[in-house]
Formats: sequence, structure tokens, C-alpha cells
Amino acid sequence: MDFGGQRFDIESLAEYVGTATALGLDAVSANDHTVFAAPWLDGPAALAAVVACSGDATLVTTVANPVVRGPAPLAKLLAGLDVMSGGRVVAGLGPGSSERDYASVGVPVEERWARFAEAVRATRRLLRRESFSGRFYSVAGPLEPLPTQPLGPPLWVGSWGSDVGLRRAVRLGDGWLASAYNTTPERFAQSWARVGELLEEQGRDRSGFANGLATMWFHIDDRHADTVLEERLAPVVNRPLEELRDRLAFGSAQAMVDKLTAFRDAGVQRVFLWPVTDEVAQLQRFAEEVLPRVQD
Repeated sequence: MDFGGQRFDIESLAEYVGTATALGLDAVSANDHTVFAAPWLDGPAALAAVVACSGDATLVTTVANPVVRGPAPLAKLLAGLDVMSGGRVVAGLGPGSSERDYASVGVPVEERWARFAEAVRATRRLLRRESFSGRFYSVAGPLEPLPTQPLGPPLWVGSWGSDVGLRRAVRLGDGWLASAYNTTPERFAQSWARVGELLEEQGRDRSGFANGLATMWFHIDDRHADTVLEERLAPVVNRPLEELRDRLAFGSAQAMVDKLTAFRDAGVQRVFLWPVTDEVAQLQRFAEEVLPRVQD
């Protein structure tokens, strides 16, 4: 996303990903919007562009919308990424909340929940060499080339943490993807405990169900972090400024250590960081000033 001065050329993407992997970060993620308040490079296209320079890093969509994209095009895209990367894809999926995204493809936003449940099932079937026929979608498989992973990329379902959303994630997914600016460590811990109860009700093993925390925007700087938050992030994110300040990591390195430690203690397995500006420099500061203090 362009917060002001963002470059979308391949050299910038490669530098960013190369820096991240060289510093020891082990995943690369990209979010997904068709229409947004700020310029937004297509997420899966960006992931495809950096496959060759991403080393062994996992490639994650955080999240892709199978309703807006359509399950067949999305399954085709995910399979292609999985093939090109040698089986390194995790697919975070969610219906989003943007009416403009739905209007852009002529789908009523009121249908997003019913369509999403079916679209996730269709995507999974297509990634597993099968066909799918349902109320909204009907696709004759297999769609080749098939993914490198025998059962296809794991599907993590996004939810901000409502009980309905968590039930959906457990029912449809291999993992739950939470949103950093829509939760707190305390709320995450409660939701993760609820996920465990739901998995037990379904007779599923909790140890095989993953979680992650996306959209962790940050800026490490004792003097200018609040200005970055107020002038770069807040104008394009539909959340009160004080809420963003409380939930995200803008400020000192110690404040970020405290935030990430609290989420780790709450049960978060993987955090997807998102520097708002000065991306490469911020990754380097994170690796030097924060990462050694939060690693086990």
C-alpha cells in the first residue's frame, strides 16, 4: 500500500524481500484489495514477483478474497505460486469488508458470508485435484499445474475474533489469521482459547491448527513514530487514532518488544510485520533492536 512515496518497481520489492530474509525473517506476506483509499499493488502479483529472491521464506496471502477473485482464479493463482516456490505457500483467506471491492465485480456485499464459505470449500477442492459444484460456483477440475504440496497450500481463515468468525475459521480452515489493529493481546488470548474449545468440539487436534497475526503496522522511532502514525497510516485506515496508537507498534524499540512479547505470551505463533515507511531501514532496526529480545 502506498502511504506516500511507496515504490512498486521490481527492484524495490526485491530489495525489501532480500533484506527481510537476510535478517532472518522467515515469511513474506501480501494483503489484497481491488479498490482502496490508497494505491494498492496486487498482493498475489507482488508475491509472484519475489519468488526467486525469497529464499526459503513462506509466501502468505494475508488475506486473499476468494469471493471477489473467484475460487477458480484464486486456486489457479495459489497453485502457480506453490509450484514456482517449490511448495512454500500458505493461503490466508477472508471475505473482506469493502463494499467497493464487491461492487467492482458485481457481487452484492450482502452475499459475502454465504459465498465465502462456499468459495473456501471450492478453493480447497480445486487445490486437491478435485472438481466442485455448489450454489454459487461450479468448476470442473483438476486445474493444472497442480500445487507442489500434495494437499494444496494450507488455508488460514481470517477473523477479527467474533465467536461466529472463530467458528467459521475452525469449520473451514487449517488455521486462524487475526488482525493486529483489530485485537489486543488479552482479546487474542481469549479468542485462541475459544478456538481450542471449538476444535475439541469437532474432535480436531489443536496442535495441528495454526494461527497468525497480520497487519502489524509499525515504526520504530522515539521522536517521529507518532507523526508517521498520524500522517501516513491513520488517514487511510478506518480506525480511531487512539485505538491504532494503543494496538500497533509505533514508538521505541522497547515498546515494540513489549507489544510482541505480550502477543507471544497470548499464544500468537507468527506475526506479519508491516513497516509503514522507510521499509528497509525499519526492517533493519527491527532485526537489530527488537528481534534478539523477543526470540525464544
